[in-house]
Amino acid sequence: MATIDEQIQALEEEITKTKYNKATQGHIGKLKAKIAALKERKEKAQAKSGGGAPGFEVKKSGDASVALVGFPSVGKSSLISQLTGVESEAGAFAFTTLTCIPGLMEHRGAKIQILDLPGLIKGASEGKGRGREILNVIRSSDMVLYVLDPFQESHFNVLDHELWKSGMRLNQPKPQVFIRRTDRGGVVVRSTLGQSNLSEREVQDIIRSFGIVSANVVLRSNATDDHIVDTLAGNRIYSRAVVVINKVDLATESDMEKAESMVPDGWSILRVSAKTGEGIEEMKDFIYENLGFMSIYLKPQGQEADLVEPLIVKDDSTVREICVKLHRDFVRKFRYARVKGPSAKFDWQRVGLDHKLSDGDLLSIITRR
Repeated sequence: MATIDEQIQALEEEITKTKYNKATQGHIGKLKAKIAALKERKEKAQAKSGGGAPGFEVKKSGDASVALVGFPSVGKSSLISQLTGVESEAGAFAFTTLTCIPGLMEHRGAKIQILDLPGLIKGASEGKGRGREILNVIRSSDMVLYVLDPFQESHFNVLDHELWKSGMRLNQPKPQVFIRRTDRGGVVVRSTLGQSNLSEREVQDIIRSFGIVSANVVLRSNATDDHIVDTLAGNRIYSRAVVVINKVDLATESDMEKAESMVPDGWSILRVSAKTGEGIEEMKDFIYENLGFMSIYLKPQGQEADLVEPLIVKDDSTVREICVKLHRDFVRKFRYARVKGPSAKFDWQRVGLDHKLSDGDLLSIITRR
């Protein structure tokens, strides 16, 4: 009997041989769902036997974390030294960094953890070159920062494919697909759209291929086969990503343009030189702005609001995240909060832990004594 890896390989080969079009997307979706189900089985077996990759020991600190991703010898260690002052041993040979080295960059009131990881190589998602450990750290970061060398062709495509295979969906919105297993009734599909990429039968077949025989499915976007499979897998990470192209001091304009042409449309790109320091100050702004921060002003109970030094937080933060950031007891003792500003319907609106905040809000947290 074929092993799980052999079954996955056979299914992947069949996908490669099948031309993707409107007529075949349902069939390809079924194959992808079978692969996702097999990978889930494999991960559970590894976890049971203690064979899963735990990742490097990295304690998260600061307001956000950024993972530097690149092939060996693209200049990640030199860049982190320039950004944070942390000396990550650099040398002109592959695999200089053998563990994860965190540094803290303080910029515009925010503390941003920059993670220098060992270089990713082709096959990392299958475990090559400590790939799974590295990918686990990348998945837990707030943003991926690709570091490219303009003299190394196709590296971005290889790196991006490895992250995609590991379940990362960079610069993509989470698909509006909702699947709830039921005890009986078969697979019932309901779409809130007039038309869909997939027919009802194709959606049902993909879900059954994952091993689910009864479920209620709601499609609130024009879902593709990948959207259905990603929702079924349930372990996808939807994260931001930006690109820095190093060695601008050595490359010609033609070299830089060729490197930039590999990056998907709409992604943010910056040119720098870790050797000369060109673009490093711009890189600090580049990281800060793409992470998406906002300022929240705090008004302690019975005191005036602090309008001088705001709290710098991620732009999707809720009251809960602010409580966690301020003190570990704030969530446990929380009664309610009051908000004045863009996220409030009226001044000093009473809100709960799940209230989503906006840039410039004034926040007062009321706790039990």
